[in-house]
Parts: sequence; C-alpha cells; structure tokens
Amino acid sequence: MKTLLAAFLGISVIVGIGVTRLRDHLNRRERMVPVAFDIQTGMNIRWSAQSGSTSFSSPVFHRGKVFIGTNNTTGYLPRYPSIVDLGVLLCFDASDGSLLWQASSEKLSTGRVHDWPLQGIVSTPAVQDDRLWYLTNRCELACLDTQGFYDQEDDGVPLSADVALSIKEADVVWKLDLMKELDVNPHNASASSPVVADGRVFVVTGNGLSSDHVTNASVDAPSFIAVDAATGALIWSDDSPSPNILHGQWGSPTYGVFQGVPQVIFPGGDGWLYSFDPAGNPDGTGKLLWKFDCNPKDSVWLLGGRGTRNNLLARPTVHDGLVYVTVGQDPEHGDGVGHVWCIDPNKSGDVSTELVFHSASPQQPIAHKRVQACDAKAGDFTQPNRNSAMVWHYTGMDLDGDGEIADSESMHRTLSQVAIEGELAFFTDTYGLIHCVDRRTGRGHWQYDLLASTWSTPVISADHVIVTDEDGAVSAFALSADPTIAMPGGNPLSISHLDSSGYATPTINNGVLYILSSKKLYAISD
Repeated sequence: MKTLLAAFLGISVIVGIGVTRLRDHLNRRERMVPVAFDIQTGMNIRWSAQSGSTSFSSPVFHRGKVFIGTNNTTGYLPRYPSIVDLGVLLCFDASDGSLLWQASSEKLSTGRVHDWPLQGIVSTPAVQDDRLWYLTNRCELACLDTQGFYDQEDDGVPLSADVALSIKEADVVWKLDLMKELDVNPHNASASSPVVADGRVFVVTGNGLSSDHVTNASVDAPSFIAVDAATGALIWSDDSPSPNILHGQWGSPTYGVFQGVPQVIFPGGDGWLYSFDPAGNPDGTGKLLWKFDCNPKDSVWLLGGRGTRNNLLARPTVHDGLVYVTVGQDPEHGDGVGHVWCIDPNKSGDVSTELVFHSASPQQPIAHKRVQACDAKAGDFTQPNRNSAMVWHYTGMDLDGDGEIADSESMHRTLSQVAIEGELAFFTDTYGLIHCVDRRTGRGHWQYDLLASTWSTPVISADHVIVTDEDGAVSAFALSADPTIAMPGGNPLSISHLDSSGYATPTINNGVLYILSSKKLYAISD
C-alpha cells in the first residue's frame, strides 16, 4: 500500500511538474513577439489606428478589445470634430484596429490649472469582466461597460436621444466627480490609474497644490480613496500626504497579499509610500498599515526641480512578496537625482530607513517636514530606524570601476515602474538610461543610454526586454544579466522607429505587441 501510495504521489508530482512546464511554455509562447518592425514597409505591422496627437495612457488588452486614453485630434465622433479639445478613451477591435466606441470628457473651464490643453486622458484603465474604470481629465472616476451599446443595453447614465443613436458612444455605468463631491483640487492633470480588487476601486485623487505651487487650497480633501466598484459609492478615504504635498499627485496604487494580509499601496505626493488595509475602517477612514519615506532625509524640495526631494509618479511593483518603487518629478523639471527602493511589506508603522530627531528632544522622533525632513543647520539629526523595511536601495552603478558613480551612471528621476522577470529587474529614467539590476539585491548588471528621454516602463517578452523613448525609438535587448548577451557589441539587438514619441508603456497579449505612439496605436506580430 505504501509502495502504491508512494508511486501515486510520485506520478502526481511528475504530472504536476508537467502541467507547470506546459503552462509556462504556453505563457512564454503568448509573450513571443517580434523584436523589430518597420512602419514604412509594414514589416510585422498587423494593423495601426489613429489615436490623437498626445498619448500617455498605456494600451490595455481585454477580451478582444484594446483600450487607450488620448485626446480628440482624430475626431472620431461627428458631434466632437477634431478641433474640439477633449479627453477621450478609445476602444478598438483587437483583430483589425477598427473603432468600437469612444468615451468623451469635455475640458474643464478652469483650463490648465486643472486640465492642461491637449493632454487628453492620461489614466490607464483597469478592466475586469465587462467593466472598465479610469480617471477622466475632469477628475471623475468613471465606470464604463466594455461592451458599449453593442449589447443593446444602457447600463447606467442615460444619454440624450440624439447621442444615444450612435453605436460609437460609450456606455457610462457611473461617475464620481472628485472635485465636486470630495473638494479635490487636481494640479494640471488627473493622471492616476485605478486598481480594482475585492469589489473595490482604489485611486489617487490627484489633490495637489494651487497654481502658486505653494498653497494647498483643499488641504482636507482626500489623496487616496476606495469606492464600490459596482456603484461608485465612497467606502473610505485618507488625506495623509495633504500637509506635505510637494506639487501634484499623479501616481497610481497597487494591490497585493503578503503573508495572507491584503494591502493596497498608494504613492503619495509627499514622497512617501503608504500601505492600507483595503477594507478601511468602519468610520470611512483609511486603516494605515505602514509608510515609507522614499527620499533621503536630508533631501530638499525646491520649485522647478532644482532640489533633491522627489514625488512618486510610477505605480509600485509587487513581486514575490516584495514591493519595488521609484521616484520622480514632472519631466519638465529635469532629470535630477533618482532612487529605486525594494521594501519588505510585512512590517508596520514608519518603516523608513531613518528617523529624524531634534537636539532639543533627542529621544523623540520629530514630525515630517515638507521641504526638508532633516535640517542639520536647525539642529536636526537622523538615526537608523530599527523598524526599517528597506531590502535594498539603488542609486546607480559604477560601470567604469573608478570608485564613483558619474551622472551618466546614476539613477535619475523616473516615471517607470520596475519590470521583473526571473532574477532581473528593469527600469528606465528620464535621462534616457535603461537599468538592469538583480531584483533581490539591487546590484547593477548593466545600463544602456537610449540617448532620448524615456517615460515608459520596459515591457518583457519571452526572450527580450523592450523599451520606447521620446524620440520614437523602440529598442530591444536580450533578456540577460550579461551585458555582452543583452546588447552584443554594446548596442540593442534591434531599434525600430515609431511615427512620433513613445511615452506610453507597451503591452503584450497572445503574441501581439501593442505600442502607442503619440499619434497611433500599433499591433505588432509576425
């Protein structure tokens, strides 16, 4: 009996390994895409579709559809010709690039203070089943029916009779106006990309400084919210960053379960990363689990990017029980000094690397200060935080071995997430560098200078890492820690070119690489 049982268990293990390998093989096949294409000859171009004139939202593939955010310079809908500035969310048929429907958001009357001209929809939508959620340029959290009116049902907000006649109009289920209902004051643009989990939608509201870049006109407005995914009803909110917001709040939350504990993790406009219980408190407030200051305590905030303290712009990455986060600023503020952090999310309270004290009360940590957390001239000093959750901290790599990290070897400000495959982590910075590091230790493997500012996150295919840049170049590297393999001869394996800048992060689904330039959406496959 024991022999039979042992044999059965052995077969089960073999079958289990076989199923795992088959699944991995199939997943790998789905991520196999061309490393080169040519928009002039059509090589490896499955189809292309006009988007707008400026596009930052990353393409999202779901159930045979591709969703992007952009502006209205294409003018797909007759009631909104191309001369009308809008934020638009477009839904395309993934098989041929034909437009299925468009969601239209008129510009705010306050102009660039809240809604910068021609920026369109910056938020990348979250999609589950037949529902889609995104943040409009009007600072509205919106829920749409992915089927549009093709299912011959109006699922929520009714349209006027003349508009309802068009199948190309979006079917809006609900909207929550964050400016009207929560007194949110977005700075220049509403950019956060929602995350959906456990029936809740989580988003950074975008509450920021006023146009003077100093005062916070809505200091009591929330920075982070959770709403009911089905109805849009507010579940809980939190304003933790509010007193110390540096500029705007354009980051996006993420969700993970760590040692059985669900967490929703928000990047704050004060340069801190915050983790909350997704359920919140019964009184509608957020239940903070931990927080981490993503800037050195002696860093300084100065207007226009002249300082060393940074915002958090990219969505944190959750991988194998750890959290990875980068820092940055408005790219117009310059490349500056950047940081990448790996954090253990299983501690509680303030888990920053250091705590700040003052000479007048050297045993008691002082409250965080917006401009500079630790001002030595004022009597402040730091001590290592025994409760620190830092796993590693990356600021660059000494490629030439001279014992120093030059600017061309440094980590700069970034909008990039950390992309991970196996033991490797990849990210870009606005200086134009792509960095490859060990995801467990942060030790640098290689860098490459793309010679153009880079806003996007690298996308990982079966065998390659692919990145777009502001010049419209799409560079592909072999997926390897060895620079001689990753970039033979010191150059990418291939460089292809878009028609215009590539700010958005590409996506891969079922052997197709979807890349959004400023003007067009491309589907690329063999």
